[in-house]
Amino acid sequence: MARPATPPTAPKQPPAQPLTPEQIRRIEENRLRAKALRSQHQSTGSSTTATNPLKRAHSALTTASDDRTLRDARQTPSANASDAPKKPYDEILPARKFTKYIDYDFSKMADTKGGFLTAEDDPHNKALHSKRPGEEDKPAHMTLQEWERHQLLKKLRERRAGPFEPGMNALKGAGEEQPKCRDCGSLEIDWQWDSVFECRVCNACKEKQPEKYTLLTKTEAREDYLLTDPELKDTELLPRLEKPNPHKATWNNMQLYLRYQVEEYALSEKKWGSGEKLDEEFERREKEKKRRKEERWKEKLTELKKRTRVDAYKRGRGAGGGGGEFGDKVRRRGEGHEHEWGREVMNSEGMTVKRCNECGMEVEELSF
Repeated sequence: MARPATPPTAPKQPPAQPLTPEQIRRIEENRLRAKALRSQHQSTGSSTTATNPLKRAHSALTTASDDRTLRDARQTPSANASDAPKKPYDEILPARKFTKYIDYDFSKMADTKGGFLTAEDDPHNKALHSKRPGEEDKPAHMTLQEWERHQLLKKLRERRAGPFEPGMNALKGAGEEQPKCRDCGSLEIDWQWDSVFECRVCNACKEKQPEKYTLLTKTEAREDYLLTDPELKDTELLPRLEKPNPHKATWNNMQLYLRYQVEEYALSEKKWGSGEKLDEEFERREKEKKRRKEERWKEKLTELKKRTRVDAYKRGRGAGGGGGEFGDKVRRRGEGHEHEWGREVMNSEGMTVKRCNECGMEVEELSF
């Protein structure tokens, strides 16, 4: 058998010649001609199939109005896309999955410790509609930034600070004096204290003398200086400064009094007269409070003893109500009852009956 020989190698083909400009022109003309024939064939085919009731044209499927997929369902596009009106960017609505987005105004919300709720969510909830005295709602024509700026300017106007702080006038006459600090004579006084407490003092003196220019709450003035509520409510007697409650915004405003004004009234002849008399009254009230506390404790102890004696007496008595005499058996709690039967008696029906001497239980017996 002859050994197979390796086939001869194929002859090398000459390299392809590049296309001439004439060939490229013919190829491009043939491509455009075929493209025109295909578009003509598609247009004639769509017109013939439109008359067929069993089929719909592709153009009818693509140009059909479907409000579920349109971004703006207010305007239905025409059959020809080129005839549709051009909408500006500000009229383009978001996609359907973003239409449930709501922009909440946190200034109208209340933190219920279980979520943020608005008055529209629960119109019958009084806690959401409760407002502090003097609080205003944001007008509809204002944005949130404008409303915040308006509130800031209102606070500065009330405190007479910032751009509303009165300036120093150098054109006053000789008889008129500039408002000065009552301690150091500085012209930079706290205008809010001047309008509320009628006390002209600068911030430096307030920091240097805290025992004189600190603010007291209503509770401190009532407990430390033994002032009554009618006295604290009289603004002509004791002026006060109201601020929002730091513990909770929905609570009543915090009422602050100036220490030296409270001390002047409390130690004057109108109230206690001196600091020694104030201390004596404080000690007397503490002793009276302690005495009342001890009396209440003794009353509760006496009542407890009475209840204990009654319970012990009831436990010692028999279940049938008889007992309580000397020599009676005292039954402990949880101890079972043992019947003590008396002598047998014949009843009217001829049955033998015996009765427990302690609880009164009767049992019929038959004797043979």
